[in-house]
Amino acid sequence: MDPKELGFTPQRPVGWLAPLLLLSTGLRTLLAILFGAYLDKRELQNSLDGSWFDLSATENDELWFDYVADLGDGFHATYSVAWLLAQDSLTVGDAELPRGQVLLMGGDQVYPLASGDGYESRMKGPYRAALPEPPARQPRPTLFVLPGNHDWYDGLTAFLRLFARRKDGHIGGWRTQQRRSYFAVKLPGDWWLFAMDEQFGAYIDDPQLQYFEEAAKNVGPRDRIMLMTPSPKWVKAAEDPETYDAIDYLIRMILAPTGANVRVLVSGDLHHYARYSGEDRELITCGGGGAYLLATHQLPEQLTVPPEETLTRNKSRSRTYDLRSRFPSKAASKRMSWGVFHRVPTRNPGFVTMLGLIQTLTMLAAAGAASQGGNIQRLFTIPLSLMVVLIMAGTVMFAKPPGASLNNHARHWLFGLGHGFAQIGLAVLGAWLWLNLPVHDWPWPVPLAAAIAIYWPVVGFLSTQVCALYLLIAGMFNVNVNELFAGQGIEDAKSFLRLHITADGTLTIHPIGVDKICKKWVADPEGDPHSSWLRPEQPLVPHRIEPPIEVR
Repeated sequence: MDPKELGFTPQRPVGWLAPLLLLSTGLRTLLAILFGAYLDKRELQNSLDGSWFDLSATENDELWFDYVADLGDGFHATYSVAWLLAQDSLTVGDAELPRGQVLLMGGDQVYPLASGDGYESRMKGPYRAALPEPPARQPRPTLFVLPGNHDWYDGLTAFLRLFARRKDGHIGGWRTQQRRSYFAVKLPGDWWLFAMDEQFGAYIDDPQLQYFEEAAKNVGPRDRIMLMTPSPKWVKAAEDPETYDAIDYLIRMILAPTGANVRVLVSGDLHHYARYSGEDRELITCGGGGAYLLATHQLPEQLTVPPEETLTRNKSRSRTYDLRSRFPSKAASKRMSWGVFHRVPTRNPGFVTMLGLIQTLTMLAAAGAASQGGNIQRLFTIPLSLMVVLIMAGTVMFAKPPGASLNNHARHWLFGLGHGFAQIGLAVLGAWLWLNLPVHDWPWPVPLAAAIAIYWPVVGFLSTQVCALYLLIAGMFNVNVNELFAGQGIEDAKSFLRLHITADGTLTIHPIGVDKICKKWVADPEGDPHSSWLRPEQPLVPHRIEPPIEVR
């Protein structure tokens, strides 16, 4: 896979516990939260084309289309899904499912931060390699893209430059048509697709509301609506009830007055597949396009949407939705949690190095304070209190991510403090052992050199195991569940949706899963112009996650 031949550089999966990445992503997230209103380019989009899209006129009044989300991570996982989406058809069980005429991307097209180079190497390049040219003698498939939170970290600058271009608007064989970060599309069979952009805030900007109001004027009482959102707020509302308010506002104020039924809500952001079903609609999370796998065993078995606890006075009537399916299974997800002990140190060597450095400095400070060494040595031992404060502050902040619910912060504090005391206990134990080793009495700076050469790597591994144990236990109480799986970087268990609207207006949803991604590819220089540049050395085997879901 020569980058000069591919036109991009295949990327390794993001190491989410890498120290510099943790710092930079944390700062970018903080800036986005604090100054998101100043970076928000949605208000400026009012000057762009505000047309909705009509794809209802199709051959035989049918339409096949695909949905994928959370895709711009490591090459092997991203390209595995892209390759499957690009094939003329997929054989799943006894059914042959043709490639979608429309591809919907549901958010987070690049990790960890949005940039032109990031999109090129992690998303555009792999998808261009999967479908270099439009299929011969067939309509060119269309691409619509909704931004996720990672697309938002630069205020949508790179996103709009790539996906809202007026000239040369295509990604490989897929053409782009949208001019904004949100869109409305009329589909065959009295179906509509609305895709809302509501990142970094619980509101929908006025230009976006006006856009949807204009599109909704063409929606009738016989129509049915599929609503795309950046994240599954119906799941997140179980801990933070107000997070669903923006979705409910759009449904209640813009879509409900048309008389149409919102029958499907679909989102990515959580990197797994899950479907909740109720009397009126399906709530689907499908974020398996390429990013690390996220647990499913912590999902609530039942949701109330909108939540009863929301402070919105005119909310829609609350309904109950039951968890019907998930991928991977609950048992498989629990089993994968235990892989944290070997995956975290192997996938995040920088994290091991950082913990080893912190532990070594704390041990030297504790040992020096206990032994009252010479003046030069005391330079390394004086900041013992500072190291203790650093450890406690770091573990508490690690246990209390920005998305944690205010009502449940107590348990985050308790777990963070417990983790901090465990790490300090390891440092105290290390100091006791160090003082009982002969090397401690050797002439200075030999003890320091020995600590760096011997103690640092050993204690780095042990400290990482303490952190892994913390993540495993904390994850059982819904604390740091994301970090438990992000640190492991599991690339398998990918998922996407293949959807079909028939001539009678029935929407059939085929949830497709891939247990194992491909990591060995073979060049195919003799293929047709639209054929994938690389094909899997071993077959990629898609399967049904659950039986097809019919929505009428």
